Amino acid sequence: MTVKVISDLHSATGALKEQVDPSDTLLLLGDLVNLIDYSATEGILVDVYGRETVLGIIELRAQRRFEEARNRMAERRQGREEEMKKRFTQAMTLAYEEVFSALPGKTYLIMGNVDSPDLVKALAPAHIGFPDGQVVEINGYKVGFVGGGLPTPLKVQGEIPEEDFNRKIDQLGPVDVLCSHMPPAVPELTFDILANRAEQGSSRLLEYIRDVQPAKALFGHIHQPLVSSTHIGRTHVVNCGYFRRTHRAISLM
Repeated sequence: MTVKVISDLHSATGALKEQVDPSDTLLLLGDLVNLIDYSATEGILVDVYGRETVLGIIELRAQRRFEEARNRMAERRQGREEEMKKRFTQAMTLAYEEVFSALPGKTYLIMGNVDSPDLVKALAPAHIGFPDGQVVEINGYKVGFVGGGLPTPLKVQGEIPEEDFNRKIDQLGPVDVLCSHMPPAVPELTFDILANRAEQGSSRLLEYIRDVQPAKALFGHIHQPLVSSTHIGRTHVVNCGYFRRTHRAISLM
């Protein structure tokens, strides 16, 4: 059995089918659908809000003016709240259905920061496993999973309180492989060279890796990292995204 790992799929289902065989076991580490591709200015937000509005939102977010970006979107929805909500939900539903139709028969999934947990749980077929905060034995290896994103000013649906995120780490115990959406708080792993800024990482994940020393720690979230892999002690840490751009599935075993 071949085990493949990817993160930050962002609706790249064509590449997924090319890289992952139906007989493979897939570990999917979050951010399934494409809300927005900043470099191409495309995605669900563009389809719902329009290109001009989204370009303005991108500029505000780049300047860390997150409240103004939210206000811009609220202005765009004003007087059309129900219509816009319906359009957004429909677009998200179609995108998730496309992703789920492309996944192999054995898939373990954790959420990313831009995922919609309620929609994912409602739409996912029966063969999808949700091992968040759990340890699963795969090919004789203990694999621990920690899903969700840490809180940011963006306040997106897949973010969870830091104490909840840390609790999931603390309950794992020793594992051979650690899978998360968020990276450990290591500067070279969390610096995005395109955005030219440090993004968020988890200090508790870093503590866990240093203490437990799993063979591998796999994650995503950072799309254009300064460094995509390194070692923390004996642990090989690897960024398994940005699959939408890299079309790269990591073979675990």
